[in-house]
Amino acid sequence: MPPKLIIQLGRFVWITLWRIMMSKLAPRDASGAYVRPESEFRVASGSREANRIGSTTYPAASGRYKLFVGMSCPWAHRTLVTRALKGLENAIAVSILSPSPENGGWILDKPEFGCSSLAELYRLAKPGYKGRSTVPVLWDCMTNTIVNNESSEIIVMLNAELNEFATHPEIDLYPNLLRDEIDNWNLKTYSSVNNGVYRCGFAQTQAAYELACNELFTTLDTIDKTLEKNRYLCGDTLTLADVRLFTTLFRFDAAYYGIFKCSRRRIQDYANLGAYVRDIYQLPGVAETCDLKAVKRDYYGNLFPLNPGGIIPIDSDSQNLLAPHNRDRIYA
Repeated sequence: MPPKLIIQLGRFVWITLWRIMMSKLAPRDASGAYVRPESEFRVASGSREANRIGSTTYPAASGRYKLFVGMSCPWAHRTLVTRALKGLENAIAVSILSPSPENGGWILDKPEFGCSSLAELYRLAKPGYKGRSTVPVLWDCMTNTIVNNESSEIIVMLNAELNEFATHPEIDLYPNLLRDEIDNWNLKTYSSVNNGVYRCGFAQTQAAYELACNELFTTLDTIDKTLEKNRYLCGDTLTLADVRLFTTLFRFDAAYYGIFKCSRRRIQDYANLGAYVRDIYQLPGVAETCDLKAVKRDYYGNLFPLNPGGIIPIDSDSQNLLAPHNRDRIYA
């Protein structure tokens, strides 16, 4: 067969298979833009009493609940950072899962409750469940069910509902006086940054990619400007808005810059964002929740449709997360 025909056939087969795989990995709309499915076990899906710690169904208790997380996942990472900042390590256990391309989902490092995979755990909580099985999961060990699987709601619970068991109950990451400001930041950063990097990486048309990329860097520019005078997003107080932003920025240079084509600028190249990431990373307990090797391994090694060879790039991890940040001088 002439080389031209071989190339054309190979391209046709690969693009067809790529679209099939992407339809499972990253659902799209008519424009080719990534559409993130909603979490299903959450407060917003039904009775507010049914899906939160502190309710009649799920009273506050130490040792009753645990988190199922993947170390590479930014959404799960939010819960680990909040747990560390509040000092809830003795109150809430953690189980680690790893993504498995061969099995098409998250696999438990050690079987629990008779389950080896996250999909099995979801079916234990809800027999016959056929939806997406995602991390994080806030699990009730007493009733063997999922309390909630929406990270933005789990971190609100961890901040407020287990203070009697927390080492740092005095830390309030969602104070009443700042809630409107925190919520506004969360709205700005969710679509364009937290989910924005995925909208870049999972875009299936050039137009969808460029739209997402422009929105991402416009917002990052705005945040960097804000951080000229603010140590954190809402001033000198660390909040859940910072937690939510940090777990995306921590992965940015190592993963999103490359495999998701968020390549206009690295976080460390910004005047303020790089130091901001180092500031939060160096807070007590936060570094222990961060696993940069897992991030690179899982994004480059397991996202087959985006990196068929599974080759993990070599770099110097030049984010230099332990370098001085000097962010505390802003309000000195």
